[in-house]
Amino acid sequence: MEGAEPFSAAGGGAGVLVLHGFTGNPFSMRALAETLAEAGLTVELPLLPGHGTAVQDMIETRWSDWSGAAEAAYLDLAGRCESVAVVGLSMGGTLSCRLAERHQEISGIAVINPLVEPATDDLVTAVQSLLDSGTAVMDGIGSDIAIPGASELSYAGTPVAPLLSLFEGVRGVSADLSLIRCPVLLLSSRDDHVVPPSNGDLLVASVSGPCERVWLERSFHVATLDYDREEIERRTVTFVGRVTAAPVP
Repeated sequence: MEGAEPFSAAGGGAGVLVLHGFTGNPFSMRALAETLAEAGLTVELPLLPGHGTAVQDMIETRWSDWSGAAEAAYLDLAGRCESVAVVGLSMGGTLSCRLAERHQEISGIAVINPLVEPATDDLVTAVQSLLDSGTAVMDGIGSDIAIPGASELSYAGTPVAPLLSLFEGVRGVSADLSLIRCPVLLLSSRDDHVVPPSNGDLLVASVSGPCERVWLERSFHVATLDYDREEIERRTVTFVGRVTAAPVP
């Protein structure tokens, strides 16, 4: 998909891994990644497996594919940088939390409307029933944006088996949130039709390190493309510069 390409930028000794969401692609995070690069940071925004092409390409992918890609991208960046922070939207926030749980050396994470709350048994049962009935793709969850006519270039449909795998991955991440000891910047939309703000409540209550929560009053789920975009960029650059000790403007 045009606009869904990964993004890389060489900068100073501080690096930032930027991660997009489920059924989305780098388009939703590109402006934020470019702003981080303009601040002199080394930036990697990968395209996660199965994303950014056609929804059929995602049907066979699972949590292990996305988390494995995020892990590989982090290790590559950490091998080139003195310090690394991670920034993620939605499932990208889930993956950011997972990396912080596994790598105590991470300088900090900035997460926008992260998915960290386990799905209810009723929801899992309902989605499993769809899969059992032969439904491979259900209605899409993308482009939850307050700006009229705005789109995040996500898939129109949601692949069911990968969604069930995401539920399993989130459950594991949720159980280990207390292992996150690095600074956390949490950016939460008051009105989110995809990931309820209760996910942010759980993150604040569970992490062991310092957590700053900023409420986004004008944006829906894909806040990086919404009315609060500039505030997200400003706060993320400031946060990353502080936790990585990078001399950003």
